[in-house]
Amino acid sequence: MHSVDFNKDSFMEGQDTSLNMGLGSSVTHRTPVGTPMERPNAAAAADAPITIAVSTAFQPTMLVDHRLPDLDLLSSDNVHFYVHRALVLAASRNTYGRLLAPPPPPNASRSPPVVPVPERADVLNIVAHAIYRLPVAQFAPSFAAVSAAFDALVRYGVPLAPLCLPGSPLHALVLSLAPPRPIEAYALAAHHDLPALAAPISAHLLAYPLTTLSDSLAQRIGPIYLKLLFLLHSGRMEALKKLLLRPPQGHEPTSDCDATQQERLTRSWALASVRLAWDAQPNISTNLLQAPLLYLGQELSCPICKRALQDRVAMLVREWASVKITI
Repeated sequence: MHSVDFNKDSFMEGQDTSLNMGLGSSVTHRTPVGTPMERPNAAAAADAPITIAVSTAFQPTMLVDHRLPDLDLLSSDNVHFYVHRALVLAASRNTYGRLLAPPPPPNASRSPPVVPVPERADVLNIVAHAIYRLPVAQFAPSFAAVSAAFDALVRYGVPLAPLCLPGSPLHALVLSLAPPRPIEAYALAAHHDLPALAAPISAHLLAYPLTTLSDSLAQRIGPIYLKLLFLLHSGRMEALKKLLLRPPQGHEPTSDCDATQQERLTRSWALASVRLAWDAQPNISTNLLQAPLLYLGQELSCPICKRALQDRVAMLVREWASVKITI
């Protein structure tokens, strides 16, 4: 997909797209999704030009399969998105929310018919990029805009699951927004039943206190994905307890270390394990896990016991790192 010359030098790649018909000068403003573009007003040709905002990505010159756009989607804040009707219809199961159901009437001017939509430009920009399977992260959309775009795609009959598979632009976009807002991102994926998106997001929720989850978020997440999240937390804690149950390996009594001294290490390990299991969270790091256990070695004089303790802690760290971190 690339752009071509649309009125001499009016459309240049990487520059503001402004079409001046010689009706006077105007001030243009760059926006994340729209580029101001002038076009004449036949009723007032002698007056100042009318400046319209056009998407920087979806312009009248955008070619897809050697075809120019034949549809103009107008956002609620008056930004024009020139798209290809056939491509939009192919992506939608309900003729784009029934907005494209009737065939377009003959247009003598050959300009694409304008279809107003209720979405703002930042939301429509995400919708259009999703339909075209194009990256949209470069526009740095807000999480609210992404959430609204998901709702809009559903309303327009565009299945979300194929658009949110790993490696897709939407998948990458939501994951980039997940670290600062993990529970909201998880709720978004859960609400739209997108397991391929919910699973990697859940890894950011290991430190989230589920007891503080609001009723509205719990309702949006739904019972299935809420249960999966609780099972993830409880499953990791149960796994940690089981891993801590096994103390360091004992050895044959020696003149310097008899069975009594080895039992002392076993008791110390058990006490440290209880404290760890009580205070730990599902996201406990390997450093926090091994520090209090390795500290037990300071009380040991037997080199064999010290080595056994170090080996057991090293094994514990490897086992904990292998415990599942996603739903």
